[in-house]
Amino acid sequence: MDDNACFNGRVAFSVTARDGAARSGRLATAHGTITTPAFMPVGTRAAVKAMGPDELWALGYRLVLANAYHLAVRPGVELVEAMGGLGRFMGFRGAVLTDSGGFQAMSLAAIRAIDDDGVTFRSHLDGAPIRLTPQNAIELQERLGADLMMSLDQCVSYPATFEQARQAAELTARWAERGCKARQSSWQALFGIVQGSVYPELRIMSARQITGFEFDGYATGGLAVGEPKELMLEMAALSAELLPEDRARYLMGVGTPKDLLAAVGMGYDLFDCVLPTRNGRNGVGFTSQGRVSIKQARYARDERALDPRCDCRWCRGLSRAYLRHLYVSREILAARALTEHNLHFYGRLMRDAQAAIASRTYQVFAAEVLSRIAAGEGREVTEADVV
Repeated sequence: MDDNACFNGRVAFSVTARDGAARSGRLATAHGTITTPAFMPVGTRAAVKAMGPDELWALGYRLVLANAYHLAVRPGVELVEAMGGLGRFMGFRGAVLTDSGGFQAMSLAAIRAIDDDGVTFRSHLDGAPIRLTPQNAIELQERLGADLMMSLDQCVSYPATFEQARQAAELTARWAERGCKARQSSWQALFGIVQGSVYPELRIMSARQITGFEFDGYATGGLAVGEPKELMLEMAALSAELLPEDRARYLMGVGTPKDLLAAVGMGYDLFDCVLPTRNGRNGVGFTSQGRVSIKQARYARDERALDPRCDCRWCRGLSRAYLRHLYVSREILAARALTEHNLHFYGRLMRDAQAAIASRTYQVFAAEVLSRIAAGEGREVTEADVV
């Protein structure tokens, strides 16, 4: 493996403050600088559901996530490229990270086949064949104009046998090498992904393999796919310890408030998850007092804001009773309000975490947030609650 296959200074990451393992930093991209730790709203098809790009910007988001596989299916890479790349296409002024399609190799297992050379999908729209290889996964993302690109990987579901997880991690490493050599862009950054399921020895093996390449950043993948919470946190912490200090660290797909606080404490910098947006569309709000399911009858005459500690525009102006009315009446405004509130909550959580790290009070801050959630009227939402 060529140790210098990847790094060409496409992204600059610097740590600006530390408190134990927790750290705050700055990630400079061609489309702006992101202060970390940072949460990325998920815009799989170049749109964060129920949110406009100007609204995301107003909430403080400078980085969103899209998916190369889904965009290749529709509207097609050629169109996005002709429209000036993802940022211009979706009207977002900040940076965009694209997932390669490796997660879809797991989630769309019924319509794909994996071999040593790549993944063949049957389009979930019309059945047409779609081929992803380590090389063309990079080409697709370069043509899409992503600021941050992900190497093609194989993510296994839970449970997986040791041998299944070993083979997937080994394949991910071989694909990482090929993807590195295929990149052509002078400005787009590429992240490598550590796999290994819930097996510590495989996580160690995969981290050694992937960090053997000079990627611009490193990600921990293959977690929050059904494994027990304790195992997820254990593997996330182990993987973080194995990643370079001088590169951005991305924990993929993990996103409850409790888990985000734990992962920041481990030293991760970037996060994404569908929890705040998908649950918002389904009547669930994240608050300083835990999870609130607005559809419940007990809120029918509740004059309080969704979260009395929140300063988002919806909490300043609408009652729980009205939000419940909107939801049970199937008004689009319910999805808009709850989604925006949830993203406001997540953005504020990250900004407060940054401030706590800077003042070296992160553990106290995290404990206080978790205490309020535990004492509140709701319950802490989990990945199993994604509805």
